[in-house]
Amino acid sequence: MPQVVLINPLIPPNTGNIARTCAATGTELHLVGPLGFELSDRYLKRAGLDYWEYVKLHYHPTLADFELVHKERSGRTLCFTVRGKHNYCRFEYKQDDWLLFGSETNGLPPEVIDKCDETLYIPMTTTGVRSLNLSVSVAVGLFESRRQLGYLT
Repeated sequence: MPQVVLINPLIPPNTGNIARTCAATGTELHLVGPLGFELSDRYLKRAGLDYWEYVKLHYHPTLADFELVHKERSGRTLCFTVRGKHNYCRFEYKQDDWLLFGSETNGLPPEVIDKCDETLYIPMTTTGVRSLNLSVSVAVGLFESRRQLGYLT
């Protein structure tokens, strides 16, 4: 099953909402530091409601720590970025994909994008809108991958 990876998330309620989505879908959530908050943050906990016991949460203090885990477990890294090469809903997902998302203000660091197997984008109609909310982007990408892989039946 695809996994969600947040690299340097900054806003606790966004991460809490993503954690709740991951809990509801049984999706592993990887947080890669540095984080813009403490894992004990009350806004993070509040956004995740009482579902934290269902979250398969992994914390990696650095990108290098995450890369070691990814290497051990394998699978493609798919970076979601406004400058992605493939439309996320025309892309063919695999069971062992890792869906990577960057911080709310800066997106994914260039060094992460350079190492990704593929880059994906979520199309937006209005040119003045730069990006979607992080928790919305994760839900959109995760549910499309789950739909293609037959998890929404």
